[in-house]
Amino acid sequence: FRDGIIAVKSLMEDHAMYDEKILCSNIKYLRKKNKLTQKKMAEILNIAQTTYSDYELGKINIPINTLKAMALFFNTSIDYLLELTDVKTPYPRK
Repeated sequence: FRDGIIAVKSLMEDHAMYDEKILCSNIKYLRKKNKLTQKKMAEILNIAQTTYSDYELGKINIPINTLKAMALFFNTSIDYLLELTDVKTPYPRK
């Protein structure tokens, strides 16, 4: 049983690292696609440019409220940013 728990924990950690790399890559891609600098993106999100840079480099985790703001700004979903879906358009609001 213990070996199973350790295996699941290891799998989750590997998946989290993969998700983080995907997220970093996607926010950088969307920023560049929209011809925005890190400085401009930081201004839009009301954060420091160094903080935004750290997001793209995966040095720090992106707070959920900032992730939501990015998804809204890029007119997409958090699921799309994490590549949990291939559908770029955001989900319909209830």
